[in-house]
Amino acid sequence: QLQLVETGGGSVHAGGSLTLSCVDFDHSLGHYSIAWFRQAPGKDDEGVSCIDSDNDNTYYADSVKGRFTISRDNARNTVSLEMHSLEPEDSASYYCAATDRPIQPHWARPLLYIYWGRGAQVTVSS
Repeated sequence: QLQLVETGGGSVHAGGSLTLSCVDFDHSLGHYSIAWFRQAPGKDDEGVSCIDSDNDNTYYADSVKGRFTISRDNARNTVSLEMHSLEPEDSASYYCAATDRPIQPHWARPLLYIYWGRGAQVTVSS
């Protein structure tokens, strides 16, 4: 059973950058599709990005395309989310999630994911 841990959250000013990482210290993430979701007060949960387990294909929500990059480092057993040009609207709790189920065509559906981290807070001030 995976135990996902998110690191790298914090507070930045608008236009700044942060990188979130998702790691499991005991199990390989290589065979799992890993997604990042975010939850902000008063807003619906949003699938932000995903990297699949087949060929590391990547997927992004329209709201973050061109600003966020997801990547996998198998040597470090880590999936990272680089976030640039951050906006106050990006403020949320960010969660990584993993699944070994097929994720297409709806990679952003939370119910597809079996394992979840506890979240990391990202706050972007204007």
